[in-house]
Parts: sequence; C-alpha cells; structure tokens
Amino acid sequence: MFTRHTPPSIRAPFANYAHGVEVAPGARLLFVSGQLGIGADGHVPESARDQARLCFSNIAAVLASAGMGPSDIVRLNAYVSGREHLADYMKARDEFVVLPAPASTLMVVSGFAREIFKVEIEAVAAKA
Repeated sequence: MFTRHTPPSIRAPFANYAHGVEVAPGARLLFVSGQLGIGADGHVPESARDQARLCFSNIAAVLASAGMGPSDIVRLNAYVSGREHLADYMKARDEFVVLPAPASTLMVVSGFAREIFKVEIEAVAAKA
C-alpha cells in the first residue's frame, strides 16, 4: 500500500526515515494532532526521552482508535525544545518506528505553550 521513495540522486536519510512515502489510492487517512508528553493523569515526565515515549504512546492510542497501528504511519513531524533533546527523542523514536520507516521531519523550536514540555510529535497514517 505504501511505496517509499529515496532516490539515489539525493543524500540518503540521516536516520531511520524515508525521503518520501506514496500512499495508494483509496486509502483512509488519519491525521494525528501534535501529542505532548503528558499522561491522562496530567503527569509530565522530566526527561525528553520519557516525554517522547509518552507522545508515541498517545499516538498509538489514537491510531488504535481508528483500527490502525505504528506500521500505518506514513509521516512523522517532531519538535524538540533544544538540541540537547535530539538524542533522547531519536532513541524513543527508534523504539516506536516500524520498518520500513515513514517520512519524517525533526525541528528544534524555541518552546511550547508550557515550559515543562520538551517534545511534541504529530503523525499521518494511512490504511486501505
């Protein structure tokens, strides 16, 4: 259902992602809003890695509610509030991402609505 595109004429991806992912016609699309590292109980972990794990857990819950799972993700957009959080985000991402990997963007931003947050992740998923 998905075709990954990483043409040899451009540099290979820096990490576990595809430069492009093509979705077959007729697939259902699910757009998952940016998820922050906050639990249903309101708890926000201190570490960026634990926040990212919680973001991915929240994304998995939204996917499940639509009858989808991590293998249906075609695009991830992630935001971290400092370069010092990149490695922790990547470790959590690599625990969650299913191969073949989705298209992905990672940006360093100046912050989020509440200073305690270090990571936010949004996703697009597709399923026939």
